[in-house]
Amino acid sequence: MNLESSISALIAKYDTPTPRYTSYPTVPYWDKTSINEALWKENCISALKENDGKISLYIHLPFCETLCTYCGCNKRITKNHAVEMPYLEAVLKEWEMYKSIFNQKPIIQAIHLGGGTPTFFSAENLEFLLSSILNDVEVAENKEFSIEVHPSFTNVDQLQALSKLGFERISLGVQDFSEEVQFIINRPQTVAQTNFIVQEARKFGFKGVNVDLVYGLPKQTLQSIEYTINEVIKMQPERIAFYSYAHVPWKSAGQRRYKDEDVPAGAEKRALYELGRKLLLAFGYQEIGMDHFALPGDELLIADENGTLHRNFMGYTTTQRKGFLLGLGVSSISDSWSAFMQNVKEVESYQEKLQNNELPLLKGHLLSEKDKFWREKILNLMCQHEVKLSEIQPDELEALLIQLAPIADDQLISLEKETIKVNETGKMFIRNIAQCFDERHHSSINKVSAFSKSV
Repeated sequence: MNLESSISALIAKYDTPTPRYTSYPTVPYWDKTSINEALWKENCISALKENDGKISLYIHLPFCETLCTYCGCNKRITKNHAVEMPYLEAVLKEWEMYKSIFNQKPIIQAIHLGGGTPTFFSAENLEFLLSSILNDVEVAENKEFSIEVHPSFTNVDQLQALSKLGFERISLGVQDFSEEVQFIINRPQTVAQTNFIVQEARKFGFKGVNVDLVYGLPKQTLQSIEYTINEVIKMQPERIAFYSYAHVPWKSAGQRRYKDEDVPAGAEKRALYELGRKLLLAFGYQEIGMDHFALPGDELLIADENGTLHRNFMGYTTTQRKGFLLGLGVSSISDSWSAFMQNVKEVESYQEKLQNNELPLLKGHLLSEKDKFWREKILNLMCQHEVKLSEIQPDELEALLIQLAPIADDQLISLEKETIKVNETGKMFIRNIAQCFDERHHSSINKVSAFSKSV
């Protein structure tokens, strides 16, 4: 069997619904009875203390003017900008409630604005939100402030306001520049619009530009991938995230706009990634983890090289592995390392709870010591592509090796000096390999199958 046939056979075998492992345990396996509001507050106090007062904020801004049909994020489609201020006031109320819990002044390590489309909000309102958050706190010297933007809904005033507030990293959603792909995913966006925002961001002092691309989109072809990457490379972004499209129409109604047969799958989808990867490597980008690429000298690549790379709900990051991530806004997820907590998912419910002086909590999970152990192993696998077997108890190791046996037989991993290492071909199936370490999944009576496919 030649290499191409071998890869096709492996894809047919392993292209199954699998978590992306941006957390462990994964959200469907959270034990929601393990934590309540009082215990969550205790976790927040402890996490802040253990991190010497440092905290990272993720702020979810859910509004978009138009629906991108491929998108699986929590969003609210509206052209009514009167929703801006009531929502921001709710976010600030939530932040004030958390600050009242802390027994020390927080030091802001990072802020990330995600969505939705954060630049749905006016420059004045973004400045109001951020200046209010940065009031009465300290800011770490090595802070990282970043924002996700849709180039078609971003302007110079917003960039200037963000720059004045210390933002230096911007992430632009591109996905694909093909007009046919853009039409079917309802995301019209020209190369010129995107390049304009990149150049203006650099003028205002943004030192890090990230571009998000997606492979496996409906109607996407090898030609559109090549065209898109060639155009993106001209903009010289420091980082490129090349994500796998998650086809989950049962969760994201917008994906019903197109048919299953419009969506590349299996070997056809993987060919899109392999071409994109080949082009990015040829242009000097280096591969990081599962779906990230960066130019030499970028902080994410440095973290990868020195073994400090971390993975959380936002993907790969340079933030400290056991740091405290607090999510503000509708559907945001917080991570104190010892616990997870997610906010309610509806804007109205979120605002109503805060009006009633209630934290807008929906569900969470208190990690057991065993959870933390397996979380470390999965993080090592996803970030460093290796795990030390000597740290695993004999009975657990025996069960793990049984799970890994087919993967070892397919030469996706190798055993070197009591260390499992992922081989080059195995990186393609890293989610499948990580699932072997997922004790919550294996011990569950009801297996969850609502994940996107792994390839």
